[in-house]
Amino acid sequence: MTAPVNLPGVSPLHVFIIAGEPSGDALGARLMAALKREHGGALRFSGVGGPLMAAEGLTSQFPMGELTLLGVMEVLPKAAHVLRRVREVAARIIETRPDVVVTVDAPAFSFRVGKKIRGQGITHIHYVAPTVWAWRPRRAKMVAGFLSHLLVLFPFEPPYFEVHGLGTTFVGHSVVEGAAAASDMKAAGQALLARLDIADGRPVLVVLPGSRSSEVRRLAPVFGEALGILRAKMPDLAVLVPTVPNVSRLVREMTANWPVTPHILEAAADKLPAMAIARAALAASGTVALELALTETPMVIAYKANPLSAMVFRMMSKLRFANLINIMERRAIVPEFLQAECSAENLSAAVGELMTDETARDRQVEAMRRVMTALGRGGPAPSTRAARAIIAIEAARRQAVRTA
Repeated sequence: MTAPVNLPGVSPLHVFIIAGEPSGDALGARLMAALKREHGGALRFSGVGGPLMAAEGLTSQFPMGELTLLGVMEVLPKAAHVLRRVREVAARIIETRPDVVVTVDAPAFSFRVGKKIRGQGITHIHYVAPTVWAWRPRRAKMVAGFLSHLLVLFPFEPPYFEVHGLGTTFVGHSVVEGAAAASDMKAAGQALLARLDIADGRPVLVVLPGSRSSEVRRLAPVFGEALGILRAKMPDLAVLVPTVPNVSRLVREMTANWPVTPHILEAAADKLPAMAIARAALAASGTVALELALTETPMVIAYKANPLSAMVFRMMSKLRFANLINIMERRAIVPEFLQAECSAENLSAAVGELMTDETARDRQVEAMRRVMTALGRGGPAPSTRAARAIIAIEAARRQAVRTA
């Protein structure tokens, strides 16, 4: 690792950082930790974040949970409150004048804040690009109008924004960061099975119905039906369900009547070992697909959204696929079943194939390895790359001020 970088000038670095959902909280926390390691001088944080960012020293302006919304129908009832928070955050930024504002994903909130602080002479760096390659490509030109710089997760993203004059840095995807070696994850998985008293040789399926209550409510019933079909063919099937605190209670309620009694795993440390030891996975569409790719767990992806939200997305989407492995590979590697196709019959058939067909399994694993390498595995941690980019941008700004 390179030595920490001192910024020109005597003032400390004040970073105003904003995250709006659990994944952003995790990204933000890693970035804060990396900034502490990479920056050689005094460092101060303010902004909005969750418990992980709080553990790194952030006192959130208000609870991050107020911003964790999904879908058109879910957002509309709370729009007035969210817009009030936008005004409050923008006012705090203009009042305190941090050296740099870093917004982490949550574009519906982050970009509204960005537009309100535009023209104030404050550096605004956004972490995680809007998916202009998936839908609404005109957003690339729009965000170039108020962002100072963009940090992106996927190697194919920079050209979409650089053509509009927005400096863009590929830093890699956080899924590759800090993960144990495959052998270590397998060993941890074996220890998990022993702790759960699951005998060696039983087929293990990891089931991930989502990290939001709307996802769990829509997917848990059909997942349960699919398990009933699978159990008829695999009577000794063991099911592991890693979950997160904000939906763990709901997951327990929604899985109570499943035909296979699941082992609910609430500890974050159990998630990757559970994936690594599983024969296959049945999961909600989302970034969890990359975690499954990291552990080389063959998967079936499913999703059911609010019908209106789904209709809007279909009308605007440019993608052939929903799953990130398929998107990166530009072909159908991972089976995905969305909306009406998300049926117990389809899911059970696809999962059953992965549990038994080595050719189908190997095809997925080979693609997963390619994708993980493309996302930065083997190089500097994405949070380190992001921190170095932020420090370099601020150093260049200060140097420009000194020489003006």
